[in-house]
Amino acid sequence: MAPAAPAPPVSDIAATWQHILLLHAGVESELATALQRRHGLGLSEFRALGHLAASPTSELRMQELADRIGLNQSSVTRLVARLNVAEFTYRDPCPDDKRGVYTVITERGRARYAEASRTYDKTLNAALAEAGRADPQLAATLTVLGAAH
Repeated sequence: MAPAAPAPPVSDIAATWQHILLLHAGVESELATALQRRHGLGLSEFRALGHLAASPTSELRMQELADRIGLNQSSVTRLVARLNVAEFTYRDPCPDDKRGVYTVITERGRARYAEASRTYDKTLNAALAEAGRADPQLAATLTVLGAAH
Protein backbone atom coordinates (compact mmCIF):
# COMPACT_ATOMS: atom_id res chain seq x y z
CA MET A 1 0.00 0.00 0.00
CA ALA A 2 1.38 3.38 -1.00
CA PRO A 3 1.73 6.02 1.70
CA ALA A 4 -0.90 8.72 1.66
CA ALA A 5 0.07 11.98 0.05
CA PRO A 6 0.63 14.73 2.59
CA ALA A 7 -2.17 17.21 2.98
CA PRO A 8 -1.58 20.54 1.29
CA PRO A 9 -0.48 23.27 3.67
CA VAL A 10 -3.21 25.42 5.17
CA SER A 11 -2.98 29.05 4.12
CA ASP A 12 -2.66 31.75 6.76
CA ILE A 13 -6.09 33.14 5.91
CA ALA A 14 -7.69 29.69 6.18
CA ALA A 15 -5.98 29.08 9.53
CA THR A 16 -7.12 32.48 10.79
CA TRP A 17 -10.69 31.82 9.64
CA GLN A 18 -10.68 28.45 11.41
CA HIS A 19 -9.50 30.19 14.57
CA ILE A 20 -12.34 32.73 14.29
CA LEU A 21 -14.90 29.95 13.78
CA LEU A 22 -13.68 28.10 16.87
CA LEU A 23 -13.84 31.30 18.92
CA HIS A 24 -17.33 32.03 17.58
CA ALA A 25 -18.58 28.53 18.40
CA GLY A 26 -17.25 28.70 21.96
CA VAL A 27 -18.64 32.17 22.65
CA GLU A 28 -22.03 31.31 21.12
CA SER A 29 -22.21 28.22 23.31
CA GLU A 30 -21.55 30.27 26.46
CA LEU A 31 -24.11 32.89 25.41
CA ALA A 32 -26.73 30.25 24.65
CA THR A 33 -26.22 28.53 28.00
CA ALA A 34 -26.39 31.78 29.99
CA LEU A 35 -29.52 33.05 28.22
CA GLN A 36 -31.33 29.74 28.54
CA ARG A 37 -30.49 29.24 32.21
CA ARG A 38 -31.17 32.79 33.37
CA HIS A 39 -33.95 33.91 31.05
CA GLY A 40 -35.42 30.86 29.33
CA LEU A 41 -34.43 32.24 25.92
CA GLY A 42 -32.50 30.69 23.09
CA LEU A 43 -30.01 32.81 21.15
CA SER A 44 -32.30 33.12 18.13
CA GLU A 45 -35.22 34.13 20.36
CA PHE A 46 -33.03 36.74 22.06
CA ARG A 47 -31.86 38.10 18.71
CA ALA A 48 -35.42 38.17 17.35
CA LEU A 49 -36.59 40.18 20.36
CA GLY A 50 -33.64 42.52 19.84
CA HIS A 51 -34.54 43.20 16.22
CA LEU A 52 -38.17 43.75 17.14
CA ALA A 53 -37.26 46.06 20.03
CA ALA A 54 -35.00 48.09 17.71
CA SER A 55 -37.67 48.45 15.04
CA PRO A 56 -39.23 51.94 15.06
CA THR A 57 -42.68 50.35 14.81
CA SER A 58 -41.93 47.46 17.22
CA GLU A 59 -42.78 45.01 14.44
CA LEU A 60 -41.26 43.20 11.49
CA ARG A 61 -42.67 41.06 8.73
CA MET A 62 -41.85 37.40 9.26
CA GLN A 63 -39.56 37.28 6.21
CA GLU A 64 -37.73 40.40 7.37
CA LEU A 65 -37.17 38.83 10.78
CA ALA A 66 -35.96 35.62 9.13
CA ASP A 67 -33.45 37.59 7.06
CA ARG A 68 -32.16 39.53 10.05
CA ILE A 69 -31.51 36.52 12.25
CA GLY A 70 -30.36 34.22 9.47
CA LEU A 71 -33.04 31.55 9.72
CA ASN A 72 -35.33 30.10 7.10
CA GLN A 73 -39.06 30.87 7.05
CA SER A 74 -40.04 27.58 8.69
CA SER A 75 -37.60 28.03 11.59
CA VAL A 76 -38.75 31.60 12.18
CA THR A 77 -42.37 30.49 12.20
CA ARG A 78 -41.58 28.01 15.00
CA LEU A 79 -39.46 30.59 16.85
CA VAL A 80 -42.24 33.19 16.70
CA ALA A 81 -44.77 30.59 17.86
CA ARG A 82 -42.64 30.06 21.00
CA LEU A 83 -42.38 33.83 21.55
CA ASN A 84 -46.15 34.15 21.14
CA VAL A 85 -46.85 31.41 23.69
CA ALA A 86 -44.57 33.21 26.16
CA GLU A 87 -46.47 36.44 25.37
CA PHE A 88 -43.28 38.19 24.25
CA THR A 89 -44.76 38.83 20.80
CA TYR A 90 -48.02 38.56 18.91
CA ARG A 91 -48.90 38.14 15.26
CA ASP A 92 -50.59 40.96 13.39
CA PRO A 93 -51.94 40.56 9.84
CA CYS A 94 -50.51 42.97 7.29
CA PRO A 95 -53.29 45.38 6.25
CA ASP A 96 -51.86 45.81 2.72
CA ASP A 97 -51.13 42.16 1.97
CA LYS A 98 -53.53 39.43 3.13
CA ARG A 99 -50.69 36.89 3.04
CA GLY A 100 -48.29 39.02 5.08
CA VAL A 101 -47.92 38.72 8.82
CA TYR A 102 -46.10 40.98 11.23
CA THR A 103 -44.55 39.90 14.50
CA VAL A 104 -44.96 42.58 17.15
CA ILE A 105 -43.01 42.75 20.42
CA THR A 106 -45.04 43.17 23.62
CA GLU A 107 -44.05 45.09 26.75
CA ARG A 108 -43.37 41.73 28.39
CA GLY A 109 -41.05 40.88 25.47
CA ARG A 110 -39.26 44.22 25.81
CA ALA A 111 -38.76 43.64 29.52
CA ARG A 112 -37.37 40.12 28.98
CA TYR A 113 -35.07 41.40 26.24
CA ALA A 114 -33.78 44.22 28.49
CA GLU A 115 -33.05 41.74 31.32
CA ALA A 116 -31.43 39.24 28.96
CA SER A 117 -29.34 41.96 27.28
CA ARG A 118 -27.46 42.56 30.52
CA THR A 119 -26.68 38.85 30.79
CA TYR A 120 -25.70 38.71 27.12
CA ASP A 121 -23.28 41.65 27.41
CA LYS A 122 -21.74 40.37 30.65
CA THR A 123 -21.33 36.84 29.26
CA LEU A 124 -19.95 38.09 25.95
CA ASN A 125 -17.36 40.30 27.64
CA ALA A 126 -16.31 37.50 30.00
CA ALA A 127 -16.04 34.94 27.18
CA LEU A 128 -13.99 37.27 25.00
CA ALA A 129 -11.75 38.27 27.89
CA GLU A 130 -11.12 34.60 28.70
CA ALA A 131 -10.37 33.85 25.05
CA GLY A 132 -7.97 36.81 25.02
CA ARG A 133 -6.13 35.53 28.10
CA ALA A 134 -5.72 32.15 26.41
CA ASP A 135 -4.45 33.65 23.14
CA PRO A 136 -2.28 36.81 23.22
CA GLN A 137 -2.72 37.40 19.48
CA LEU A 138 -6.48 37.30 19.92
CA ALA A 139 -6.20 39.65 22.91
CA ALA A 140 -4.55 42.26 20.69
CA THR A 141 -7.33 41.91 18.12
CA LEU A 142 -10.03 42.18 20.78
CA THR A 143 -8.38 45.31 22.17
CA VAL A 144 -8.47 46.88 18.72
CA LEU A 145 -12.14 45.95 18.39
CA GLY A 146 -12.86 47.39 21.82
CA ALA A 147 -14.26 44.09 23.08
CA ALA A 148 -11.77 43.32 25.84
CA HIS A 149 -12.12 45.23 29.07
